[in-house]
Amino acid sequence: MLRPVPKREDPAAREGASCPIGQCDGSGWVVLDDDSNTSRPCACRERRVSRAVSSRMGTGIPKRFRGVSFERKPISDLEPTLLREMRRFVARIDDHVEAGDGLWFYGDVGTGKTSLAMLVSKAALEAGRSVAIYSMPRLLAEIKGTYDRDSDDSYMRLFHRLCSVDLLHLDDLGAERTTDWVLEQLYAIVNERWQDQRSIVVTSNLLDLDQLRAQIGARTVSRLREICGGDPIPVMGPDLRTAGSWG
Repeated sequence: MLRPVPKREDPAAREGASCPIGQCDGSGWVVLDDDSNTSRPCACRERRVSRAVSSRMGTGIPKRFRGVSFERKPISDLEPTLLREMRRFVARIDDHVEAGDGLWFYGDVGTGKTSLAMLVSKAALEAGRSVAIYSMPRLLAEIKGTYDRDSDDSYMRLFHRLCSVDLLHLDDLGAERTTDWVLEQLYAIVNERWQDQRSIVVTSNLLDLDQLRAQIGARTVSRLREICGGDPIPVMGPDLRTAGSWG
């Protein structure tokens, strides 16, 4: 849709405004013709709306993980081959999110899985993508909260946001108590994102796929494996929290 160019502010008045995809001047409009005063919406407008919605979801990057980087512990202490793969993934985070690529980390407690997942989520946010970060207990609690009579949110509104955010980060998958209701909720979200080719980052302490299938359902595991490009990525080693390797 073409439209007259909206009145734009003096760039100095909105210092720091920029287009995350480099197409407009930060106003959200791409000028097509100065003489006819026409423009079209920039693709960054949809991203900004999506990010505004996602800012009301999940935890955001928790304080403990805001400084996470390849140069800081515990990530700097992880296996070099894994770090090389992760650097390649993060360097092309926008392409991976656009393609709906995901990652699935598994391993024992304290091996750095959550730090790696937070690194991916942080990179996606810095690329201008919308991200929702949830531990499984918190996600299920928020879904249950929509059933309350006095809730300000509805189940369908929350479900839509969970399914449409660019990157959904689920921490500690499989730690929740299994019930038919939990299996139904998890499958519905993962299946919708699988159908729409939207990215998911997952961490889990469960090391055996058969055990995970019993915990969260075979259909959910199958779709997560396809989103995440195959089997979960092992993150092994000692508990870095007790080993003093946390920065």
